[in-house]
Amino acid sequence: MRVDFDPRTTGRDDFYRLLTAVVVPRPIAWVSTVSATGTENLAPHSFFTIASVRPPMVQFTSVGRKDTLRNVEATGEFTVCLAPEPLFEQVNATGTDFPPEHGEFEAVGIEREPSLLVKPPRVAQSPVALECRLHTTVGLGDSTVVIGEVVHAAIDPAVLVDGHPEITRMRPLARLGRNEWATTGELREIARIPYAQWTRQD
Repeated sequence: MRVDFDPRTTGRDDFYRLLTAVVVPRPIAWVSTVSATGTENLAPHSFFTIASVRPPMVQFTSVGRKDTLRNVEATGEFTVCLAPEPLFEQVNATGTDFPPEHGEFEAVGIEREPSLLVKPPRVAQSPVALECRLHTTVGLGDSTVVIGEVVHAAIDPAVLVDGHPEITRMRPLARLGRNEWATTGELREIARIPYAQWTRQD
């Protein structure tokens, strides 16, 4: 026996909390942008994933019209930084609803470094930064999906093993439900089984 939830009759906030509690864990796009007037914004977005491989694209969703979305629409650029475990409190603090004219880098005390191809800076202590140019936005109800083409990736060599990013060195944070966050935790590895191997088993 299951408990049924109808999004048409369940309150918006209640169903939002339900979705974010069951679609887990969610990777975090720590997105930096620059406003049309030059204010540098930094905010975490946990509705985030890869959108395309060729060309390489990532996407995140803005629930409502937040500073990040307005800045991306105005300038066409953003940088996605990995949200690492050691910066847990700073990542959370950049989710504060600061006024648009208050930049989170200064407010939270986060060191920045220049990006190579776009204006929004990188988080200096983040091990991975994806510099992006806006491809398109898609409005869906009260939210907007932002899709950006990755024009440059900058990775700290300390997290590379044989040229490949190592998860235990990057230590990414993820969002769960309510005020819950997750770390990498126990890792399990398993290779996909090719169909030819299934046919040999028959």
